[in-house]
Amino acid sequence: MHRIVLVLSMLTVLAAGGAVWAGYSFLREEFPDVSLLRNRYPVVTHQGRNRPPLVRLQKAPPPAWTPLAEVSKPAVGAIVVSEDWAFFQHKGYDAQQMKEALREDIAEGRFARGASTITQQVVKNVFLERDKSLWRKLRELILAVRLESHVGKRKILETYLNIAEWGEGIYGIRAAAGHYFGKSPSELNAKEGAFLAMLLPSPIRYGQSFRAKRLTIYADRTIRSIIEKMARAQYLTEAERNDELGRRLPFESDGPLGTELPEELDLSGAQLPPEIEL
Repeated sequence: MHRIVLVLSMLTVLAAGGAVWAGYSFLREEFPDVSLLRNRYPVVTHQGRNRPPLVRLQKAPPPAWTPLAEVSKPAVGAIVVSEDWAFFQHKGYDAQQMKEALREDIAEGRFARGASTITQQVVKNVFLERDKSLWRKLRELILAVRLESHVGKRKILETYLNIAEWGEGIYGIRAAAGHYFGKSPSELNAKEGAFLAMLLPSPIRYGQSFRAKRLTIYADRTIRSIIEKMARAQYLTEAERNDELGRRLPFESDGPLGTELPEELDLSGAQLPPEIEL
């Protein structure tokens, strides 16, 4: 009898241990250690148009890695006000944007709007798969909060600028600045930064302006809206705003195209912080 009890006790302990280990393995896989980004650098490898890029972490920065201090402030400002205006104020997520996105998703019956902050995009692109599911969004939200508690804002923003996709096989702001303007990131002006920001939601689709060597109506309107918001954020003076609005991008050969693209980037209703901390 004692042997039976002993065997059953051992089996119970083993089962409990197995359950704990399985739970630990599940959590480790589903919620990876985002604090690694404090001293690791993601390396993005293109795998083709129909496959997600391969991302791995390494201790040393890759050759094309661009420190935040080596990206022009106008370019950084344009991308921040376009992608995540409250980046320097939130703790990883923007509750107001999430509420608005939820209303749109419910109204359309699909994931119509992501409302991901820059921090959430870093988490998704480095640690998670790209599928659109409620479970992935929940993990993204939890990991974004964790990332903000372990990694500073400047490192998060620097990581984002170095892994963002700006065209097929074009990852990172150094590659983007060279491809579209033949410049280094430190040389980008506000309008060039606004153009790169305009590309981010769908760089291959919105790259039509670059391929045609003149802005579509959509691209022209969106770039102007980003520049206006930079002025409202006191990131550009009124004179600088006017100069940027009148500037032509290096690749432009004529006026805007007569084609219209669907609205996918709504910049009209965002409130802005009094200043951008760079």
